[in-house]
Amino acid sequence: MAEMDDAVGLGKCVYQERISHYSMLDLGNLYSAAVRLQRRYEAEGTRYCFIGGLAIQKWGEPRYTRDVDLTIFSGFGGEQAVIDRELKILEPRIDNAVDFALLNRVLLVQDKSKCSIDISLAAMPYESDVISRSQLQSLDLEFEPLRLCSATDLVILKAFAGRPQDWQDIRGTLIRSQKLIDWKLIDKELGMLLDLKEEPKSLGKLYQLKHELKA
Repeated sequence: MAEMDDAVGLGKCVYQERISHYSMLDLGNLYSAAVRLQRRYEAEGTRYCFIGGLAIQKWGEPRYTRDVDLTIFSGFGGEQAVIDRELKILEPRIDNAVDFALLNRVLLVQDKSKCSIDISLAAMPYESDVISRSQLQSLDLEFEPLRLCSATDLVILKAFAGRPQDWQDIRGTLIRSQKLIDWKLIDKELGMLLDLKEEPKSLGKLYQLKHELKA
């Protein structure tokens, strides 16, 4: 047990060392693009928050990310209006971007600086709650705060996606932000989402990782 404690303690030290040397400047155009989007959405009254790589910079182990990931609440039936509004300002990254977005609920676009932006079209009650729980968070004292999903919702979203990089991000989040994780909310929300996806084993995998890290 002492060896496990030492291993987790060492892991925390390594993560803190990486974080201490991390600079928001490493995000380049991504942060600037996110700020421009945020200012527009705040002015429009759009319900949104940033998820994915930008949220990882706050809650997990900072890493390189290639695009700005965010979610906008469209509701069921409001997708086309959101897509049309965004495409008046942003450029599609793929052919048939509108059809792809309507089918997959993700609009793949880029801004004038060619920064890639993935916009999830939220409609489910849980997705609305993610936005409601989001808050302005400072990634660096010298930069404008961004509206990020919570650490708990980041874990839920990552576990639902379930790709190898997602599980790496979850590990980093459990180490860095373990005191902020609401496991009761995870049980409630992730369990239902995984049932819809018919992958209930992912919840057990998450708890196994929690046990390994003593999170």
